[in-house]
Amino acid sequence: MTVGITYPPGGKRDEATPTHFLEPPFRSALPLPLYFRVAQVPADAAYPRHSHSWGEFVYSYSGVMEINLADHHYLAPPQYGVWLPPDIEHQGLNRHEAYHCSLYVSRALCANLPDTTCALTLSPLLHAMLEHLRQKETIADPSMEHQRFLQVVVDLLAQAPRVGSYLPWSVDPQLGPVLTHLQDHPGDNRSLAEFARLAGTTERTLIRRCQAELGISFSEWKQRLRVLKAMPLLEANETVEIISTRLGYGNASAFIAMFKRMTGTTPDEYRRRASY
Repeated sequence: MTVGITYPPGGKRDEATPTHFLEPPFRSALPLPLYFRVAQVPADAAYPRHSHSWGEFVYSYSGVMEINLADHHYLAPPQYGVWLPPDIEHQGLNRHEAYHCSLYVSRALCANLPDTTCALTLSPLLHAMLEHLRQKETIADPSMEHQRFLQVVVDLLAQAPRVGSYLPWSVDPQLGPVLTHLQDHPGDNRSLAEFARLAGTTERTLIRRCQAELGISFSEWKQRLRVLKAMPLLEANETVEIISTRLGYGNASAFIAMFKRMTGTTPDEYRRRASY
């Protein structure tokens, strides 16, 4: 689940081939102004491409839910969620087993929420409230108390910082191939200068293009990529030692330090939370 990774038109999109096809719970109308649901879905599952007249906030407790739009592809690590305004055609999918939630918001209650699809950074309070909802026995609760609780969630989402993309992409003819290579080989430890030589350009040129196209440094982009690659491996109970080696770290301590710096939690803490 933005932000996530976004591919602009013409960019590389590593499409998953679903083996499980899911159906959205509602097609024509919401049963309540605010409706919260959770779903545990198997690996390689997908919802059909669809749109609806209400907004939707998507968050993944474990695994990663991806959102395809006509021209962008969103993916969010756990500290983010994806907001979809009303009438946006989209498709949800996941490559690994996932446990996710959706908060559906009627059009009338969307006024203070973003009017474009975006990722939102979640505060600890929002995390705690979403966890409370996950544990709630009755999800389709029409009571005024439950609706007020959901309205507070909506109010906090309206105040949440918006982010363009956790892992931005570029189709620049010199930078794009470097990003594509690293997506397929995240453990490659070649420097930007070495990639520049292979691309027939200079390190300074690629540094400028990283800032212009991605908005972050090459080093930070690689770390974000490695975080996203590590998450499904942690959920699959791979050892930290194996994951750190696969992602190009000389020892597990270096990987653990990077993961905690980027996510605010250790790999083992992330694994435990994802297994709840």
